[in-house]
Amino acid sequence: MEIVKINTEIAITFITYSALMLFIGFYFFTKNKNTEDYFLGGRSLGPVISALSAGASDMSGWLLLGLPGALYVSGFIESYIAIGLTIGAFLNWSFVAKRLRIYTSVIANSITIPDYFETRFDDDKHILRVVCALVILVFFTFYVSSGLVSGAKLFESTFGLQYEYALITGTLIIVAYTFLGGYKAVCWTDLIQGLLMMGALIIVPITMLNHLGGFSEAMEIVAQIKPEALSMGEGVSALAIISALAWGLGYFGQPHILVRFMSIRSTKEIPNATFIGISWMAISLIGSCFIGVLGIAYVDKFDLSLSDPEKIFIVMSQLLFDPWVAGILLSAILAAIMSTASSQLLVSSSTIAE
Repeated sequence: MEIVKINTEIAITFITYSALMLFIGFYFFTKNKNTEDYFLGGRSLGPVISALSAGASDMSGWLLLGLPGALYVSGFIESYIAIGLTIGAFLNWSFVAKRLRIYTSVIANSITIPDYFETRFDDDKHILRVVCALVILVFFTFYVSSGLVSGAKLFESTFGLQYEYALITGTLIIVAYTFLGGYKAVCWTDLIQGLLMMGALIIVPITMLNHLGGFSEAMEIVAQIKPEALSMGEGVSALAIISALAWGLGYFGQPHILVRFMSIRSTKEIPNATFIGISWMAISLIGSCFIGVLGIAYVDKFDLSLSDPEKIFIVMSQLLFDPWVAGILLSAILAAIMSTASSQLLVSSSTIAE
């Protein structure tokens, strides 16, 4: 069965996690003194929190639902997306971070991306500010909405809540701590969420390998039932591979990522932040990919039924672990969704305010 009986342990874990996020929001509510504090954390964040916040706010529920599901269906060929994202993120940190941090603080005190474009191109008519703001608001409306829907589906499938109530519950939690605590609350919750996501993506595939009898045994099972899943090039055109790698180009224009560069404490800390952020990303993406491929072997070996490939992480968490641990692992999905949605809400609100 795909969905286990709802139990008290998982419910308590989810409630505790949500309460912690709300507490962080209330805590930083008293710490914000001005607009720069609220929208940019006073440009005082260190490399660890900047790097993990950028990673967590980027990945969303796709990291634990979409990517494992894609690997489960198509195999390692889908890992080119992960490779492209890692390269793109590295280039973004290497070529954009330092320049953006210097310009937005030393040359002109810009606290939003529309601010930056207006001052960078000396736009006295405010055309760039308006156009940039409209682009952010229009597209982030859809992006945030998709995250909230993912959160609602998680609550719905885990607790059996009616969809509308699940959507309202998740939205209220995210909006509350973002509205109260501002940028620092979002970044500190991102730090916790990023560590939780990475931990889950390490523990689950290792446990799956243990149940399958090791890496070689698992790959043999996959080779027998779906050999094409182990190939990274067979039957795929060069254009398709390039298109998958090109996902990484999106990093250069994501406002909720760029604002992390603007808020880091010093340009001297950017190399450390780059190493931390890319390491987190590589480990998390590798774990996510292997959950999908190992899921092919696990479902076959133990004769499971999986109607929705995107639920492979949820199913493995529920089947392989004690309810308390499963609750923590499932909270990683909520963490991924909340980290992205909260960051995008803050960028949108700062865009409107400015």
